[in-house]
Amino acid sequence: MSTRALIVVDVQNDFCEGGSLAVAGGSGVAERIAAYIEANRGDYAAIVATADWHIDPGSHFSSAPDYVVSWPVHCVAGTAGADFHPALAPALPFLDAVFRKGEYAAAYSGFEGRSQDGPAREAPIGLGDWLAGAVVTRVDVVGIATDYCVRATAADALAAGLQTRILLDLTAGVAAESTTRALADLREAGAEFSGTLPRT
Repeated sequence: MSTRALIVVDVQNDFCEGGSLAVAGGSGVAERIAAYIEANRGDYAAIVATADWHIDPGSHFSSAPDYVVSWPVHCVAGTAGADFHPALAPALPFLDAVFRKGEYAAAYSGFEGRSQDGPAREAPIGLGDWLAGAVVTRVDVVGIATDYCVRATAADALAAGLQTRILLDLTAGVAAESTTRALADLREAGAEFSGTLPRT
């Protein structure tokens, strides 16, 4: 029985081409993740997704963003920009839970998110507790962006004691320099890697 879960990070319209905070290659990543899930879903004990779901995240939004701690308005709860990219649609039926994050503050890691898809569905549950309840000990992390939310989610998975692997060809980064730095930090923390970074 598999103890590995797949975490799909923030494959949302605003982070793909045409979105308010687009990452080059985002739509291609959405397509590849969907194909990967359709072909490999049997390898996983669970498949979950995370999503930015901003209502009023304070200084995380700015009309003059520095692209370090402040950003253009993106993934506002209930808007098309916060929806999953259409290319991910074939994989959505295979998601066991969705963890939304960042309603009233910046939230990069999926482990900051909450889901209504807990076993009892009585109260929102965090990603860490959900994975523990599913007896998951290993995770694969994919999605957008390699150097921000993928990095933060993988780092928190490692901190939670989960064996963590990033599937590089199923990620898209904001910038080469920050992506290289993020992967170096994750490698030092004990992350494993599979595949190669896509060219954009």
